[in-house]
Amino acid sequence: MRNTFIARNPSVLVFLAILAVFTIAVTLLSHAYGTGGLSTSFVKTLGKTLCLCLVAIAMDLVWGYCGILSLGHFAFFALGGYAIGMWLMYARTELIVTQSLANAPIPPTEQEVVDAIGSQIFGVVGSSDFPAVWVFAHSFWLQALMVIAAPGALALIFGWLAFRSRVTGVYLSILTQAMTLALSLYLFQNESGLRGNNGLSGLQNLPGVQAGQDEISVWFLWGSALALGLGYVLAAWVVSGKFGSVVRGIRDDEARVRFLGYSVEGYKLFVFTLTAIIAGIAGALYYPQAGIINPGEMAPIASIYLAVWVAIGGRGRLYGAVIGAAFVSLVSTWFTSGQVPPLNLGVYTVDWVDWWLVLLGVSFVLVTLFAPKGIGGLIDLITDRVTPDRHGADYGPDKGALQEGEGRR
Repeated sequence: MRNTFIARNPSVLVFLAILAVFTIAVTLLSHAYGTGGLSTSFVKTLGKTLCLCLVAIAMDLVWGYCGILSLGHFAFFALGGYAIGMWLMYARTELIVTQSLANAPIPPTEQEVVDAIGSQIFGVVGSSDFPAVWVFAHSFWLQALMVIAAPGALALIFGWLAFRSRVTGVYLSILTQAMTLALSLYLFQNESGLRGNNGLSGLQNLPGVQAGQDEISVWFLWGSALALGLGYVLAAWVVSGKFGSVVRGIRDDEARVRFLGYSVEGYKLFVFTLTAIIAGIAGALYYPQAGIINPGEMAPIASIYLAVWVAIGGRGRLYGAVIGAAFVSLVSTWFTSGQVPPLNLGVYTVDWVDWWLVLLGVSFVLVTLFAPKGIGGLIDLITDRVTPDRHGADYGPDKGALQEGEGRR
């Protein structure tokens, strides 16, 4: 029993229980299925926060456990949003065009309907033809597959080129940031086929669904909670056992792991690609709740924010990544919404809408210098007090390894 997955990762059940209670509580307080104590906009904020927690888990897996400081994972997040956004925009426009042509004297041909849809979507950039990237936009299932395939393929190609060249450390971080910047600049062009800086809009409307935003917001909350729960279990399973030990070994001493005969590049590529797919799924759930996506979402600064969330929560701890993302997201919403009164210092008045990013940057520096374990370190202190101290040094590098004195009992 001691060697089972749950026994080695008791935090999984605790996390799933907290997530379930949270989801039920929000549902019962929503306008659609409860008392109406929470507004629909705030339910959407909570749903988006769960998506940010999921991408934070991906970041923690690749950085906190594998030691790869990727400054490009928000690009994979945005790619997932674009992939599902293309279907949402196509299907919604198709309904509008079909209804407008329903009373035409002569029934339109299929090609005329497609041309009308193209004019509606791409008229804003002076075009009416569907670019090649929209070839699957008519099919939900094919576009859902692209949510996984697009970020996964980009991560696989980029990772294979980078890791086989043994690029590490800050140079790898710069490369991931350059990839994100290049992709963002490309998508700003109208020739990209994704409407340039206009992006994709109207994503909050589910085509063919006769329900209001009250119900839809709760549905997306459920979907985000399910994805977060499954993502947490998957990440915990990946970092447990021998595979997890090798991944942490790569983070701590890559040369020694390579000397022991492990394929370091293969492990890195697997983790990098897997986390890109997780980020893409998170983005596919996030942007329909946001209602719009544009190339600005893919700016390098967004990936830097992601690293800050994980650092504040405590990298190398999956629950730390969740705590960090949720804490910063909700506090950011509070500060930037204008609900916090300005701070009058006499000679200067601090407007928190403008100063929030400065406060976030200062928090990151303070956490890095004085609390490297982040907010998650507080949970470690609590669990260390509850769990009996076995004393003795660890025989192995992992937390919870057999300790001196235990082997003789």
